[in-house]
Amino acid sequence: MNVFKTKIDGIVVLEPRVFKDARGYFFESFSGRDFQQQVLLPLEEIRGNNGEKPYEGISGMGFVQDNESMSSYGVMRGLHFQAPPFTQSKLVRCVQGAVLDVAVDIRQGSPTYGQHVACLLTGRDEAGVAVAERLGAEVMGRYQADGASASGAADPALPSTYVGLQLFIPRGFAHGFAVLSETAVFQYKCDNYYAPQADGGISITDDTLGIDWHLPTAEALLSEKDMKHAALRDFESPFFYGESLYKS
Repeated sequence: MNVFKTKIDGIVVLEPRVFKDARGYFFESFSGRDFQQQVLLPLEEIRGNNGEKPYEGISGMGFVQDNESMSSYGVMRGLHFQAPPFTQSKLVRCVQGAVLDVAVDIRQGSPTYGQHVACLLTGRDEAGVAVAERLGAEVMGRYQADGASASGAADPALPSTYVGLQLFIPRGFAHGFAVLSETAVFQYKCDNYYAPQADGGISITDDTLGIDWHLPTAEALLSEKDMKHAALRDFESPFFYGESLYKS
């Protein structure tokens, strides 16, 4: 797979290598070995403003739960997190249709606090490909971080395709997505189990976050729980910059 940095340290875009022939295609949607070598180990070299390595030891992280949801056009889910000690890192992808996936930095003291990365995630079906062709260049051109890959190699600034990408979101971020196709099937891996008592979130329709959801948020379909989340300015985050962002 190819791995690309984003404008926020720790969040990376993954592009699986796809093998196609007359019969169809094949790709590895996840490899623990490649994930550790290409995503986790390079992240351990990142240093915070205080000189510490906020991702040190992250290679010990392991995914323990896979989730899937199906949603219709206009559904917005998020922006969610689980509070410590139940917090989660996530590896997310869309396997049918298309979503705009967003991670917001909510680590107190972070130089990128309140900033976000938006990534277009699509399936390889007709609907997903259509959205990728329409919005891929516009959305994905905004996540770049000096055109470098997570490994520091001279890789292209952008993936070779906007179809079938994945996004890794470490702990300390609020996560959500908006459905841009008629329906979308969304899957994600978590490195901690679901803990309902630790559920938290910030408002996914908070205009101060500056997120272009590519749909009218006034007409968005939200759960009752998501409609009650506070705006960022009224939110007291349980996360702090420099804390461990992996499962120890």
